[in-house]
Amino acid sequence: MWQWLKQLYHRLGSPKWFYEITGKWIPWLAVLSVLGCVAGLVLGLAYAPADYLQGNSFRIIYIHVPAAIIAQSAYVMMAVAGAVYLVWKMKMAAWVAKVIAPIGASFCLIALFTGAIWGKPTWGTWWVWDARLTSMLMLLFLYFGVIALQQAMDSEESGFKAAAILALVGLVNIPIIKYSVEWWNTLHQPATLKLTEKPSMATEMLIPLLIMIFTTYLFFALLIILRTRNEILWHERKRSWVKEILEH
Repeated sequence: MWQWLKQLYHRLGSPKWFYEITGKWIPWLAVLSVLGCVAGLVLGLAYAPADYLQGNSFRIIYIHVPAAIIAQSAYVMMAVAGAVYLVWKMKMAAWVAKVIAPIGASFCLIALFTGAIWGKPTWGTWWVWDARLTSMLMLLFLYFGVIALQQAMDSEESGFKAAAILALVGLVNIPIIKYSVEWWNTLHQPATLKLTEKPSMATEMLIPLLIMIFTTYLFFALLIILRTRNEILWHERKRSWVKEILEH
C-alpha cells in the first residue's frame, strides 16, 4: 500500500503523466456532470415537495448547499497543495493550488449570492451579520488574498510560497464556518447533512441534494483538471512533448 501511494505521489508530480492521464478523464467528467446536474435539478425543482415552512423558496438549497460545500472543500485542498509545495517543492502542487483559488472563490461567491436570495423570503433581508454568513464572507476574502499574493510577488516562486502560507493560516476559518451555528446564536439554520445524525429532510428532498453535491464535486474536478492542464502547457511549453502536442 505504501509503495503504491509513493508511486502515485511521484506520478502526480509529473506534468507529462498528469496531462496524459487526465485527458482520458475529461469526457467522463463532462458527461457525468451534465447528466447529474440535469437529474438533480429536475428532481429538486419539479418533483421534490415544497417545504412546509419555506414553501418553494427552499429549492435554492440545490445550488446553495453544493456551492458552499465546494467552497470550503476547495480551500482545504488548496491549503494542502500549498503545504505539499512548501515541504517538497513539488511544482505540480503549486500549479494546482493556483488554479483552485479562483474556482473556490467563484463557488464561495455563488454560495453567498444564493444565500442572500434565500435569506430575503426567510429572514426578510438580503444580509445579516450572522456568524455563518460573516465567516463565509471571510473565506471569500481569504481566496482573494491568496489570488493577490500569487500575482503580486516579484517571482512566481515567492508568490506561491506567500499564498501557501496564507492558505494554511486561513484554515482556522473552516471549522469556524462549520460550527458557527453551534457556537453562537445565529439566524442560519443548522447543517442540512451530518455524518453522525439521520438527515431531517424528506427522502424526496434529500436525494436530489445528494445528487447535486456529488455532481458539483465532479464539475469541480473537471474545472481543476482543465485549468491545471493549461498551466502545464504554459510552464512546460519548451519541453519537446508539449511542442508536439501544440504542433498537432
